[in-house]
Amino acid sequence: MSLVRHLWQLYEPLHAVTYFAPQARIAFEGAGLRGFWRGYFAGRAAPLGAVAAAPVTALFFSFAPAMVARALPEVWQRVSPEQALAARLHGAVDALRAVLPPEPRRWAEAAELLEAAAQAAVTDGRALGAANAALPQPTDVLARLWHAATVLREHRGDGHIAALVAAEITGCQALVLHDALHGDREQLQPNRGWTDSEWDAEARALAQRGWLDHDGRPTATGQAAHRAVESRTDQLAAQPWTTLSSADQTRLADLLTPLADAADAVVPYPNPMGVPRAVH
Repeated sequence: MSLVRHLWQLYEPLHAVTYFAPQARIAFEGAGLRGFWRGYFAGRAAPLGAVAAAPVTALFFSFAPAMVARALPEVWQRVSPEQALAARLHGAVDALRAVLPPEPRRWAEAAELLEAAAQAAVTDGRALGAANAALPQPTDVLARLWHAATVLREHRGDGHIAALVAAEITGCQALVLHDALHGDREQLQPNRGWTDSEWDAEARALAQRGWLDHDGRPTATGQAAHRAVESRTDQLAAQPWTTLSSADQTRLADLLTPLADAADAVVPYPNPMGVPRAVH
């Protein structure tokens, strides 16, 4: 496994607490966003401003348009983007403070290295990465850690979508292929809002490309296409890490490992994001 992919698997749980930790849910509910998906769409889209459904559907990529339209722009009648951002950060920091080992020096050193990579990230063509990078820099150490992880994961996510688009894979097809490889349809389909007919139509489209067989299993061609997208995603995510020396990258992985392990306590595996548990 490349160090770029390994680092992603270590910092991603630090970001993901904002979706799964009870502290994050409480913060969103306190801001007036009851229900998981209101908090999700408002919190994640808020760096873009009071955006409508269409650009969020495009940028989040794997959600059915009808699902996004149920949340946006309605959530902006409940909270402003600024309020959503404040709730998101407050909930994430409370969640990290509750689960991370009480090692402030580790937090600070990890935040410093993660920030260096995040601040070096080139965000041309990466709307979510750019929008998060443009937010005010937090001062609290755990807020800094979470914010840097968030910038890097959205930067990586933007690149992943670019790799999928270049491979002519739609958002729903990406999920269908993931299910064929890992068997997560029962979680992915409802969490992304696709109907059975939409899902099955995309499965037929992949079969026509020779990526799935008649039983819906991935062919060698489909597996190769998936590996190519993942490899390209890692390549596109590598640029921010060039600002760190190899020694600093290794040090950051060492610093993040116990933090990721602790954050994993509130992140389910498998999860609707399709993020694997880090392998140490």
